[in-house]
Parts: sequence; C-alpha cells; structure tokens
Amino acid sequence: MSPRETAQKDCIILDRQVSIADAKAIISAKVRIEIHPAALVRCAAAHDRLQRVIAEDRHVYGLTTGFGPLANRLVDKASGAILQQNLVHHLASGVGPSMSWENARAMVFARLMSILQGASGASSSAINALITLINSRLAPVVPSKGTVGASGDLTPLAHMVLCFQGRGDFTDENGHLIGAQQALAQLGLPPIDLAHRDGLALVNGTSAMTGIAVLNADRAVRAVAWSITLTAALAEVQNARTEAWHAAFGVLRPHARQAETARLLRAALHGSERVARGHLADRILTDIARVTEQRAGQDAYSLRCAPQVIGAVWDMLDWHNQVVTTELNAVTDNPIFPDQEGEGALVLHGGNFMGQHIGLASDALANGINVLAGLAERQIARLTDETLNRGLPAFLHQGAPGLNSGFMGAQVTATALLAEMRTGTAASVQSISTNGANQDVVSMGTIAARQVQHKLDMLAQVQAILALCVAQAVDILTEDNTELAFSTSALCLQRYVRDYSAPLIQDRPLGQDITALAKAFANDAPPS
Repeated sequence: MSPRETAQKDCIILDRQVSIADAKAIISAKVRIEIHPAALVRCAAAHDRLQRVIAEDRHVYGLTTGFGPLANRLVDKASGAILQQNLVHHLASGVGPSMSWENARAMVFARLMSILQGASGASSSAINALITLINSRLAPVVPSKGTVGASGDLTPLAHMVLCFQGRGDFTDENGHLIGAQQALAQLGLPPIDLAHRDGLALVNGTSAMTGIAVLNADRAVRAVAWSITLTAALAEVQNARTEAWHAAFGVLRPHARQAETARLLRAALHGSERVARGHLADRILTDIARVTEQRAGQDAYSLRCAPQVIGAVWDMLDWHNQVVTTELNAVTDNPIFPDQEGEGALVLHGGNFMGQHIGLASDALANGINVLAGLAERQIARLTDETLNRGLPAFLHQGAPGLNSGFMGAQVTATALLAEMRTGTAASVQSISTNGANQDVVSMGTIAARQVQHKLDMLAQVQAILALCVAQAVDILTEDNTELAFSTSALCLQRYVRDYSAPLIQDRPLGQDITALAKAFANDAPPS
C-alpha cells in the first residue's frame, strides 16, 4: 500500500494509506506531510457524530462513564473535561528510560494515521497538534515502560498528551531538551484542550507498538540484505560451490524469498573467479582413493543452505510488514464512531485497541533476527577456524603467529551477542490479568516490538564482526593471490568496511570499529 501521489518531492499527502517506507521518511523528518481534503472531511464528520452523541445524552464509555472497571459509574456531562484530564493524569505513570527521538515520533505518527481513518471523533485542534509536531524536528519525551498493549498504549500516549499540554519536555534528534511550554510556543500551538473526548482519542490505540514496529520493519529489510551480501562475499573467500544456489531449487520448492535470495546470491558473484561453478556430479571418479584427494564435495550448511535460511526469514518478514502496514492504516480506538449511512450517529464499543497482531508479528520477527544472527555467528566461526577456513590464518591474524590473535576476541563477542539474543522470551504469550481483571488478557505488543529493536542492534553488531572478518580475508587473499578476481560486490563490501575500520595488521582494540560499522549497517543498504 502506498500514499496518494505526492504534491512535491519533499511532501507526502496523507489520506487513508501510507507505506512503511514513506512512514519511515516522515518519522525521520526527511519529508513533510499534508493531509488530503478527503481525510479532513472524514475527521470532521466523525467529530460531528461525536457532538451529536453528546447532545443526545447517550451512554458512551469515556464520555458519560468512568474508565476500565469503573465504566459502570456514570459521570455528569458537565464534568467531561475533568474526566478526560483525569484519564491522562492517572495513566501518566510510565517509568524507565525515555523513548528514543525516532520511537516517540513514530508513536505520534501512528496515532495520527489512526485518527485520519475518520472514526475517532478527535477535534481539529488535536489533529493539528499531531500534524504540526510531525512537521517539526521535535518529539515528546515519553517513558518507554508501563504499557501492556491491551487497551492500546495508554501510558506512553498519556505522557505525549501531557507534553501537548505544556507539561514535560520535547527533544530534538540530537537529544537537546526543550521545555514543553517553550516547544509549543516554537510550534505555534496552544496547550491542547481535552474537552469532548480528545483525551481518550489521543491515548487509546496501539500507536507506540505500531510506530516502533514500523521502524523495525524498515530496518529488518536492510538486515536481510546485509546477510545476503555478507554470505556471497564469504562464499568467495571460502571457494564455495554455487551449485547449491541453482535456480532449480527454488522452482522445485517455491518459497518466494528462498528463490529470490538464491538469485541475489548468484548475482552478487557475477565476475568472481573464486567460486566453484561446476556441478559435483560432472566429475567421474575412477577409484575410491580420489575421493579423499578432493575437498568436501559439498559446503557446510552456513553456505549451502543460505537461501533456505535467509529466505525463510525474509518470507516471515514480509508477513510481519504486511501486519504492520495494516495496523498503521487502521482504527485502534474504543469506542469508535463509524460512518454508517442510515444508522444515525453510531457508537460501537469493542476491542480494536488490543495489540495482539503486533505482539505476535514482533515475536516472529524476533525469532527471525535470532536466526540471521545465528547464521552470521557460525559463518564467523568457520572463517576464523584454521581447520575449516581453507588455508587462511587462524583467526585471520596478520604478523607473527601466536604474537597476534587477530579476530579471536571479536569472535567471542559475536558468540556472547548471540547468546544474549537467545535469552529473551516471546512477549506476546506473557499475558497477565490487570486493571481489576478488566484487562484479563493483554498483548504485551509494545514490549515485543521493543525487544525486536534491541535484537536488531545486536544483529548489526554480529554482522559487523562478520564483515570485518570477510574484509580481512579479502585483504589476505588479494595479497597472496592476485590471479583470481573477486566480484565487484565483494570488493565494494571491502571498501565499505575500510571506511570504518583499517586492516588488522597488528592486534588492536576493535570495539569502536564494531560499533561504528554496526551503526552504519543499521542505516545503510549494502553497497553495490
């Protein structure tokens, strides 16, 4: 799904749908947004329906009642503004480190997209506040912990509302804090008025988990691409057989991304003279002794099965991204005020705020990220083990053997990172009854999305260590044997790595190199 055509290159016009790629550009403040007139008409109509409900003195959750288990307590209509303010007050109980600038902006954007569907009843002033903030370079300062993701992300969104009321802080992308009142003045926004249900419209929805999942989706696509690029380069330094990546395997086992991974691996090897392109069965053996004269007829699974491993993760990622896109472009409030022709001002009470979709999709992605990290860690182990790396020095050291240890320590770090990634448990199955047993099942979707983000950080570090090892191997083989050419892809990878880390001639601390390269991997697609 994609947004309507943009009016200009640096502006995206939002209606009902936005893609993950465009959402990421908006969240990162790389483009501005405008709202399509049709969306504004929808939102105004929903607000009008809300006003009719109020005028008719109808029984509506959060308008004439208390919240949660107190929904059976009626509240006088005259106390509506106090009710909304007290909602924000009691929910603003978050703790822990603040959300990152990008995570907080992602939450704001996800809330805006839900409201733009036209069933939330939010006022034009509340919508304008969200739009104005997204078109700035600021984000609200919001605690990251305290939501179970079941009645939406009530807690972090309540802290967002406080910021819009001039209470709290905003931050820019460099971490500079600006007091909320000063920030609102810079934005030209008055403190937000919560009358007529704007409090509930702003805090009730899966916006924190969805916003974080959008960022995870965008980043995980690059992680898959790096896995393919690194595997192809590893194949060259290990003189791997390309037979296992033949297109026929994908035809006979037609998982879409398995076939696509194999195609990209083959394409990356274009021009390489360092892989075995013949088929094992093309050779005729005359006696059993000749078997032992040849190296292993087939490569280890970390190379041979790369299309099946990476492709499976990629297929799962496609499903994750489909779920996230649907959630981003959905109404996640309660109650909702849908436009049902002929039914008057319809109000429906339900559970679209339950974040189970994002929770399950995030846990699935977390497993996939672990698989990619496990593949990279095993590839590092094979490349640094002198009994398995086909003639390269132990741990790819340079200089006097024994005096220098090369990537020995870095390999241990990769193993430690993988172990830490595997210690986390699926969040979406950790439901705990809360809220006076009103929320007796909860999604933990935001926790799941946050865990994915942490695992993506560690995956990038493991992949960075693999990239350092591959670049070192290319250096060694280029010096030792200039007759066999590397592919353009492998040489581009080598140059990319060298922008962040010099060749390891003598042992030196590698922590900063790994960190810098991992940060680059998180933001860049592989070079070509």
